[in-house]
Formats: sequence, structure tokens, C-alpha cells
Amino acid sequence: MRVSILLRSGWKLTPELKDKISYYAQFPATGVSLRQMVQFGSDPSEGTLFRASQFIVEELPIRLAHRVKDLESLPNGLSDMPSILRVKNWYEQSFEELTSIPPPKLSTDVKSMLYKQQKIRTNGKTNGTVVSDPSDVTTNNNNGHHLASKDIAIKPERGSASIDPLPEDFQAEGFQDYGNIPTAMHEGTVANDQGLGKSKKSKFSNFIAAQFANARKYFANVEPNYPWPPEIAQYNAEVTRRLQKIKARHDGVVSTVARGILEWKDSRPTVKADYSIQNFLDRFYMSRIGIRMLIGQHIALNMDRGTQNDYVGIICTSTNVREIALAAADHARFLCEDWYGLFKAPDVDVVCDPNLTFMYVPGHLSHMLFETIKNSLRAVVETHGEDAESYPPIKVIVVEGQEDITIKVSDEGGGIPRSEVPYVWTYMYTTVKHRPELEDEETSRSDFKAPMAGYGYGLPISRLYSRYFGGDLKLISMEGYGTDVYLHLNRLSSSTEPLA
Repeated sequence: MRVSILLRSGWKLTPELKDKISYYAQFPATGVSLRQMVQFGSDPSEGTLFRASQFIVEELPIRLAHRVKDLESLPNGLSDMPSILRVKNWYEQSFEELTSIPPPKLSTDVKSMLYKQQKIRTNGKTNGTVVSDPSDVTTNNNNGHHLASKDIAIKPERGSASIDPLPEDFQAEGFQDYGNIPTAMHEGTVANDQGLGKSKKSKFSNFIAAQFANARKYFANVEPNYPWPPEIAQYNAEVTRRLQKIKARHDGVVSTVARGILEWKDSRPTVKADYSIQNFLDRFYMSRIGIRMLIGQHIALNMDRGTQNDYVGIICTSTNVREIALAAADHARFLCEDWYGLFKAPDVDVVCDPNLTFMYVPGHLSHMLFETIKNSLRAVVETHGEDAESYPPIKVIVVEGQEDITIKVSDEGGGIPRSEVPYVWTYMYTTVKHRPELEDEETSRSDFKAPMAGYGYGLPISRLYSRYFGGDLKLISMEGYGTDVYLHLNRLSSSTEPLA
């Protein structure tokens, strides 16, 4: 089973690559806020994009490695399902493509313009320097890491860490300067001549890994008017090309994982999905949103520079909520008419200030509104009958508050029994009696067309999208009447990216 999936793609996981993935999986991911992403402006310089490219090439392999490890450790045989193995294969391939990008050869003058030593201040005191250039603390073409599993020493816990001064016992050993961190530390070993005991090595490894990870930033303010050499633009173009390939490869991840869950259910009808499966899917899909956000943002920054004044990458600095709500309603109504064979789907009344704008990702907002309106349309049509002469309208009401923009989607579709409300957030829960079949090849196509309903992914995924930038999605139902869905969008744009 496993071999057939690998052969189908003409790619095979080597022991060396497996060790490399295990090594990267030990490092914590670095969060990026919406506000950080718009610091680039609409027309960033090649130098700024180069620093962002380096961040992407370092950060995405860490996130991909975490997901590979999650896919390997699923309970009750879920990891062995063909579709799950296929997704794992995609993540491994993408990891290899990013970590195999050769770094450009740059002159000392160019490096000095790209990288600045930044003083770290804690409690008003300067505690040394962080060298922003990864090449100053790492060596070789594999991001400076020696990947033999026996040499792995850096094993930090996941999560973010604050910048702190070196512990006194390490300062006594001569490690006052972050820029003087032994290269071997980043190759997975501690230099023998440092004279550190075993317990101190582990403590120092964890400390340095946390400090180094925290010093990495997506946006770096680089001199915009410097005459950057062609190697800079070539590196940016190569990273963008590989990201485009990876993005296309991962288009079918959600539907393929859904198929894997179905395969698992069919092969083990007596085993029920528990909270460990639900928690895994929440983490996995939230991470996927973050990965695709970084990929989409970086591609757009490189491909669409200076073309739209109100866009920074895929982020619109003046997202018009009413326009997106109307477009999502039209899309959902068209699908409803096509699915049920209706002459006219229920109306969707949008109540919103036409001038209400805020900074957001239009694609995310469109997805959430489409899914919630689509659910309401289905509930109304199936409650009142496909042959009804008229239907009560769905109401979309948008209100701006100091912290949030709140969107309420109300329908008269009969509501949900109170005992079933908690299940609407679980994956694969649906009230559809006959679930549409997911064809094996269809799920990996980028143009895969989802049906009106049947997989139970609409609301859970939409809630993850809302939470990604500090919002939320809530549901209140009145059985026998209808349902209200509240979509809260954080308008402050300062929330930290949730890391899985």
C-alpha cells in the first residue's frame, strides 16, 4: 500500500531525508501576525524580499516537518490509510524541495547591507547581539544542520519564547554574545572543547534554540535603494517558483484527508473517532491555513509588486465587507440552484454599511461567508421543500465594533436539535443521509468542485479561518425555527498567529 503510493508519484523518501525531517521537527514554528505581513508595502525592494525568502525557506520546512510527524503518529491505524500516506508524501516532497534550494553566493558588501546585528534588550539592559544572517551561525547548504540522528542535541519544546539574557552559568563559560554561539550547536552537537556537562549541554541547547527562533522575523527593513546584484532577484525567483509548485501540489489536501478519514471508518466500522482525531484535524488544518497564507503572501509579494495600491500580497488594506458578502451570496445561491434544480434560490439580504472596510484577507472572508450562507440556503430549501413557491430570505447583518466586525447569518431553516449542536464542529458530521463519493483522483485536483453538503467540513474549517487572525465563529440554534451564525473578525490586526 505504502510503496504503491510512493511509486505513483515517482518519488521516494530516503533515510537521509527522513532524518532531516525529524531534525527540523524539533524546532518551534515562528508566528507571523497580519500587521507584520503588511509592513512590506505594495512594492518591496529585492533586498527585503530576499530576507523574506530566507525566512520562508527556514520556516516552512519546520512547519512541514511538524505535520509529517503528526501524520506518522495518528492513532488506531489512521496513519496507514492510502490517502493519509499520500498527503504525508506531499509534505515530505515539499520539505525536500525547500531545503534543497542552494543559497546564493554574495559579496561581503552585499551581506553587510542585508544583515544588521541587532541588540537584544531585556528589562532595559542590553544582553548581547543577535546576528540576523543565518550564515553567521550555520554552515553548509542544508541550513547549517548536521542531520545524523545520533548527533541531534537541540530538542526545544514547541511554542514561542521571550528573549532573555544568558543564564549566569553560561555567561561564565564565555557565551555572552549570541553571535558567538558555537556553529556545532546548530549542527546538532556541542563542541567538545566547551567543557559543558551533559545536563548543561541540554539546558544550553534548549535556551539557544529558543533565542535563535525568536530572533527570526518575516519582515526585515532593508535599504530600498541599494543596487542589489542579480543573484538576489534570482534567488527570490527560484523560491517563488518552488512555492508555486508546492501550492499546486497541496491544493487537494483537505479533500484527500477527508477521503483518508472515510477509508479509516470503512476499514474499522467498530472504532469510533475520538477527540484525538478531532484535535489532530484542528491542528493539521490550522497549520495548513498558516502554511498556505505564507506561501500565497510570498508569491503575491513577488509576482504582483506595485500593481494594486490597496493590496500587500494577498492582504487587502481596505477590504470591503459588503462587496465580499454579496459575491459570496451570489456564489452560494448559484450552487444551491444547480444542486437542487431550482429556478430561484432563497434570497440573501445583506445589511451592511457600503463604506465599511478593514484590513483582512479577502479570500479568507469570502470562504467563511460562502460556507455559512451555503449551509443556511440548504437548511431553508430542505425545510420548506424543493417545490416551495417561495422561501424566507437569509439575512446577513454586519456591524462594526471597536474590537471586532461581527457578521450574523440568520436563516429560518428549522434549526438544529440542542443535543446535536456540539457535533457541528466535528469533522465528518453531516445531516446528509447519502454522502457523495470522493473519487480517488478528483480529490487531488486543484479544480475539485465540492458538493452542496455531505462532508461536514464547512463550519469547522471556517471557524479555523476566523480564529487564524484572532476572530471566532459561533452558532446559536432554535430548533423548529432556524439558526444564527456569528462570525467575529478581529479588526485590530494585531493578534499572533496560532501555531500548531
